[in-house]
Amino acid sequence: MLKNDHLKHVKELENNHPIQSDTLHIGPITLQSRLIVGTGKFSSADTMSKAIKASNTNLVTVALRRIDFNSQERSILHAIPPHLFLLPNTSGARTAEEAIRLARLSRRPNAPPLIKLEVTPHHGHLMPDPIDTLIAATALVKEGFCVFPYCGADPVLAKRLEEVGCVAVMPLGSPIGSNLGLLTKPFIQLIIEDATVPVIVDAGLGAPSHAAQAMEMGADAVLVNTAIASSMDPVTCAKAFSESVHAGRLGFLSGLRSPFSHAVPSSPPHSYLS
Repeated sequence: MLKNDHLKHVKELENNHPIQSDTLHIGPITLQSRLIVGTGKFSSADTMSKAIKASNTNLVTVALRRIDFNSQERSILHAIPPHLFLLPNTSGARTAEEAIRLARLSRRPNAPPLIKLEVTPHHGHLMPDPIDTLIAATALVKEGFCVFPYCGADPVLAKRLEEVGCVAVMPLGSPIGSNLGLLTKPFIQLIIEDATVPVIVDAGLGAPSHAAQAMEMGADAVLVNTAIASSMDPVTCAKAFSESVHAGRLGFLSGLRSPFSHAVPSSPPHSYLS
């Protein structure tokens, strides 16, 4: 990209995505942070609460089986700052029917009907079931839920989920909890290029650099749990992820150039400004 074209590109991005007000709209909610945080695997509720605060997240996902909406003291809710959006998830569901039944338990008065849809029939590898995920997503959208489907990095499936009315798609970067990073990068790139709803990279991001890379690709957000919760210092790790997501987003907005297969002089013989 020529210098003048690059500057024009950055200006267009700034007009469309003002850096100082680069909010993310997903269904009925608006997020200031593009880092979503999970709540499993923390050594204590206090550590989890401190890590969530350090992450600057606006959206936290919690397994429905860990929530007691009638008594916060008996569930994980007492450790989650009350001003955050809560994204209940159907973790543990093995079929579409189980996921739908769990999702219905998340309905609360005066709360947006958000649901993270997870259907994982095989507990050995925890890969999402594409067929039952689509079946459950279709049914839940018809019931008025704002569905965030966790899915494989399949561009065809992602488009189908979008077409049935999901408010976002959440392709995995690598197997959940593996910390392997963006093993599915080429497929996530195809999903990003074709999507008209937010793309949230979920599962497998094991280091802040993985999150930055996903954001530089153009992902709208990332979800991180294991990497933060299982680190030696979850609070510091949460802050690192927060800053890496922000840096990656700025990198995307800056209009990063594609790599070359050959050397390019950093001081060309003629000036770009001439």
